[in-house]
Amino acid sequence: MILVCAALVYALYYALVLRRVGRFTPPRRPWAAFSVVALLAVVAFLPWVWGGQSLQLLQQWDAALLLAINGWHSPFADTFMYTYSGKVVWVPLYVSLAYLLFRNMPWRTALLCLVGVALTITLADQVGASLIRPWVERPRPSNAASPIVDMVHLVNGYRGGRYGFPSCHAANTFGLAFYLMFVFRQRGLTWLLMGWALLTCYSRAYLGVHYPGDLLTGAALGLLAAALCYALFRWVTRYKRPRHIRQLWVPVAVCGLTVAGMLVYAFIIY
Repeated sequence: MILVCAALVYALYYALVLRRVGRFTPPRRPWAAFSVVALLAVVAFLPWVWGGQSLQLLQQWDAALLLAINGWHSPFADTFMYTYSGKVVWVPLYVSLAYLLFRNMPWRTALLCLVGVALTITLADQVGASLIRPWVERPRPSNAASPIVDMVHLVNGYRGGRYGFPSCHAANTFGLAFYLMFVFRQRGLTWLLMGWALLTCYSRAYLGVHYPGDLLTGAALGLLAAALCYALFRWVTRYKRPRHIRQLWVPVAVCGLTVAGMLVYAFIIY
């Protein structure tokens, strides 16, 4: 809940201060995002410092929301969410986004931008998996050590790894989405990538392998990594956004066809 409130404050700040009411366009300066996420991270970890009732209450809310999402299931949704949560199935989307970069930038700039994408995902993934998870040691809800494991509906016996805080799926998808949002600042692409990342997070909660708190913290980690790497990209390349984004329909079509294929597959299996 704290993370949600902080995200709402962040959105209102850019809507009012930068006068972007009615236009979902990202901020021009990623360092603003960096400062917001830094504050958000401090607030998010306060309950772990205080411990006691504050931590227990947050965990109860987290578990209740997870069970509500996980409990709303069907054979059709099981197949769709399990497929959507995969990695290989999104390779065509990644290729289409790389094509979009090379179509709208000089090839050297596009190549450096791809390096920035790789750095964003690596930073978000490794900080989450190698630093925070071993420190916090919060079991996934689907893990045998979880207090609610008997109430979690598993899909195809999938449990994920041992620890789940923060979610690396959320960190990686939101890291990519925020980074490209900073690069292009194009409303249609922003909506596409944010919708894709949000549904990825929902699928992880649906499958019972992440609490909502894991996903929110992972999204914040992705934003932080994207802000840092985009600032580095701007500093190295002196990048200026193109006025018109060419071939924007390509990733939109690829994403739409991919999701449509998943729906057809889930319908056939169902």
